[in-house]
Amino acid sequence: MKPDIHPEYHMITVVMNDGTEYQTKSTYGKPGDRLVLDIDPTTHPAWTGGEQRLLDRGGRLSRFKDKYKGFV
Repeated sequence: MKPDIHPEYHMITVVMNDGTEYQTKSTYGKPGDRLVLDIDPTTHPAWTGGEQRLLDRGGRLSRFKDKYKGFV
């Protein structure tokens, strides 16, 4: 194993959107740093089952829907 090639693994504090915090080990930042999440499992539609909106950039979504219209 080569020396000094792995990042330092230390304790940080993760802050969720609702203000809850927890301690975990990470290579992020320095020991004792706080990682404030913009998106977390309590707010993201993928985890909450909320409504998702698809953006149609450049007509790709429209072309896809037209191509597979009527396919079940």
